[in-house]
Amino acid sequence: MKLGVTLPQNWKFDPSTDLVRGAREAEEIGYDSVWVAERVLYPQDQTGIHRLTEYGDGAWPDVYRKVLDPLVAMTMAATVTSRVRIGASVLLPPLHMPYRLANSLAAIGAISGGRVIAGLGTGWSVDEFAATAPRPMKERGAALEEFLDVADAVWGPDPASFENERYTLWPAETGPKPAERIPVFLGGWSGKPLERIARRADGWLPVMVPPAQVASTLTDLRKQAEEHGRDPQAIRCIAIIALGGEFVRVETADRPPYQGSIEQILGDLAELGGAGVEESVLTLPNISRDIEEYSDLLAEFHAAFGAAGI
Repeated sequence: MKLGVTLPQNWKFDPSTDLVRGAREAEEIGYDSVWVAERVLYPQDQTGIHRLTEYGDGAWPDVYRKVLDPLVAMTMAATVTSRVRIGASVLLPPLHMPYRLANSLAAIGAISGGRVIAGLGTGWSVDEFAATAPRPMKERGAALEEFLDVADAVWGPDPASFENERYTLWPAETGPKPAERIPVFLGGWSGKPLERIARRADGWLPVMVPPAQVASTLTDLRKQAEEHGRDPQAIRCIAIIALGGEFVRVETADRPPYQGSIEQILGDLAELGGAGVEESVLTLPNISRDIEEYSDLLAEFHAAFGAAGI
């Protein structure tokens, strides 16, 4: 299994220095990839339609405060590294003009020498859609599909062209082109999102899904891919491990997956490897108070991962 890490990107870190330091140190220590997230804003009203739908109490966690723009963060990471892949977990195409986002990712793919991984999702925040989205939230699935269509054109050979009821790209030169094909990983855990992965993505990007569920879902995804005429083994899997600060130092017998001690978390990663996951990504900024603690955890987790022989 490969090991990746998310970069220090939110309010706890200095955007002028800490992201660059984190990217450099992750590469020097031996991580295989570095990742950024997209969070457009942090609403003051978190009740009713404004609540966070992924958690029980609806409150937005502090890690979502003042998140550095993901395209800026990816560019910064690309310019100070030479080996690690640079992923997004996740970008939200429905919040962007599709051509502009596709062209920006192509440019990062060019300057990085082909190290970009496009992890994409549809989004869930009413506030973010109201502030930025070119299409209404009810069309977010269609907007993601539209982006993938535009990206196929923009990332492919010139002359690029595309047309639907909203956008027209008459045959044109676009670029620079990514140095290598940009793989697309999509989030989701049921229904239409999984069907979309099976039909047109390179892989699945589960977030905090237990190992047994990863195994069964990945089996189902590959079966669906085969039904779409694709090679089932072409569906890959990179797992995002959202760590919680109150659990990382505490070993406990009765715990949810990905919580407990470092050794217990690594045991979960080993199970993910057995389930077919090729890479796990640790969200170390979630459990870091500042860049110094992030730096220490980078080294500690990687050393433990190597010693575990996963």
